[in-house]
Amino acid sequence: MPTEDNNRDDDERICIIGSGNWGSAIATKVGRNAAKLPFCNTTVNMWVFEEDIVLPDSDETAKLSEVINTKHENVKYLPGIKLPENIVAVTDLAEACRNATLLIFVLPHQFLPKLLPVIKANMHPRCRGVSLIKGLDFDTDTKKPVLISNTIEEAMGSGFKCGVLMGANVAKEVAESEMCESTLAGDFGNALLNERIRQVFDKPPNFRVAWIADVARAEACGALKNIVAL
Repeated sequence: MPTEDNNRDDDERICIIGSGNWGSAIATKVGRNAAKLPFCNTTVNMWVFEEDIVLPDSDETAKLSEVINTKHENVKYLPGIKLPENIVAVTDLAEACRNATLLIFVLPHQFLPKLLPVIKANMHPRCRGVSLIKGLDFDTDTKKPVLISNTIEEAMGSGFKCGVLMGANVAKEVAESEMCESTLAGDFGNALLNERIRQVFDKPPNFRVAWIADVARAEACGALKNIVAL
């Protein structure tokens, strides 16, 4: 579904890569913030891996993207939560991330190798990224852990900066505006850019986001948190 860029050329054009439980939950915050922040394009694209779903309380089937764009709800992965109307489900990855200046990665990391070349070819030259992917990858040759943010940066090249958003968050609690906190880690070039990207996620008083520069420590703690939780 094509979207219209009706904002200034220097505005942030945000694309959420992933539309599962956590991707839809963070979309509730990012969408509302993008609609109000003066430096953001109001439309937020969300890349959706298309699938046929059975509608709740019905035997009818429909395309997931069409349901999101008409009912403004991800009835399969985050039922009962309304998404902001400026969140637009787009099934074509190239179209979803075309000229994006801020990419939010929130999907299983196993999908990244096939997706990143398409994203790289279509994103804006000044694009940055934030990974919400919890966990670590492993180098098959060295058998050492690899930060997923580093994997994204290396694949994108050209000085691409990828931070992370990590916290002891449960998607449903974030979506339902229960009291939650998270940490944005990254250095996107200067203090102004760091603060702008923090504001994209921060939604007080119920979802507070702090900023630090140390990506590696935040990402490692995010992975360890899941291990401890198990």
